[in-house]
Amino acid sequence: MAILITVLIFGLMVLVHELGHFLLAKKNGIGVVEFSIGMGPRLFSVERGGTKYSLKILPLGGSCAMKGELEDVEGEDSFQNKSVGKRIAVVVAGPIFNFFLAFVGAVILVNGVGFDEPEILQVTEGSPAQEAGLETGDVITRYNGKKIYLGRDLELLEYLYGVPDTVELEILRDGEKQVLTFAPNSETRYMLGFHYYETEEPAEISSVELHQPLYEAGVQPGDVITSVNGEPVSSGVELGEYFDAHPMDGSPMTLTYERRGTEKEIQVTPEMAKSTDLGFFYNYYREKSSNPLEVLKYSALEVRYSIVNVYNGLKMLVTGQAGVEDMSGPVGIANMVETNYEAAKSQGTFITWMTMLNLLILLSANLGIVNLLPIPGLDGGRLLFLLVELVRGKRVKEETEGVIHFVGMMLMLALVLYVTFHDFTKFF
Repeated sequence: MAILITVLIFGLMVLVHELGHFLLAKKNGIGVVEFSIGMGPRLFSVERGGTKYSLKILPLGGSCAMKGELEDVEGEDSFQNKSVGKRIAVVVAGPIFNFFLAFVGAVILVNGVGFDEPEILQVTEGSPAQEAGLETGDVITRYNGKKIYLGRDLELLEYLYGVPDTVELEILRDGEKQVLTFAPNSETRYMLGFHYYETEEPAEISSVELHQPLYEAGVQPGDVITSVNGEPVSSGVELGEYFDAHPMDGSPMTLTYERRGTEKEIQVTPEMAKSTDLGFFYNYYREKSSNPLEVLKYSALEVRYSIVNVYNGLKMLVTGQAGVEDMSGPVGIANMVETNYEAAKSQGTFITWMTMLNLLILLSANLGIVNLLPIPGLDGGRLLFLLVELVRGKRVKEETEGVIHFVGMMLMLALVLYVTFHDFTKFF
């Protein structure tokens, strides 16, 4: 089922993306030779109005092949014979349509399950946060200078950057803004770098911290720990009791965990790290709104959250905080879909589809952002050449641009193959 959902998500994103190019091309009088979904050999095709519409065998990718797109072709309906402005509009339409798809999905999601207002749910008794004046019901609007719109905004900042030695919160209380500053409690101890659900249910991992021991060992959220150092663990409560009775001291540990019915065993060594407690719990559970304007506002914020997520991932790649091995290709995405599907299906059909819709929003925004990067072979690469033409007043030589795009596409293909291979080794 998860594979089918992955194919449907990819298919819809590609269809909408190529539809953006197609509609703007038609609007600007550019001939479209073929509009296709998928790659490889055609399953079937039909020709209408001078355009061949095709469905191809591999459910990845698609194309909107325009007349004169890659070479000079005579005729008023040739891509290259149109003004720079019209060509730019056609190129950026694909990514823009992906953002629009994400927004439509967000409207359905927010209308169906609501949004997570960053409200303080509980303040730890005697904590620095309480002493600074933080109260239950306060709504966080800024965290160390960064704007907070959703509870997940703060959760993402914690995940990416941890908790600093000094925290500055801007809060909204009874309609008035206040700024609170405090130094949260922290301790340095041996850790594996993960969180789990401490319930009577199986000890399922909820999150894994970047570049910590379990992350480096390939453990993922959704995995279920079944034993530690040979001692069986049947629930999150039992796992907590085990760690209480056996504090980590830096000695190597043997963990057994289950992933999709397959049991795996790893050797992992805890590392000394700082653990910081903010001293409060905030909301990241969704609550519905009956206000249409509020639904639209938070739908836009859903898309913003997805874009910020993608931006932070790209930033980490550029700065070296993450490597190519941390990227996910089609296999990694299919695994993510399956993990979320399995976690959500016990909550019913509605929640399952809302969870899948949430993934569509993230992935569609991802596709829009990535396609706008100035990389040859992508829409952003083509846009870069068009902007150069706009500034220079003349095109870059056709042969030069063609070679650069070809090299870019080959490098992108090599990257996809590498990431896909790494996904197989990581997940299977």
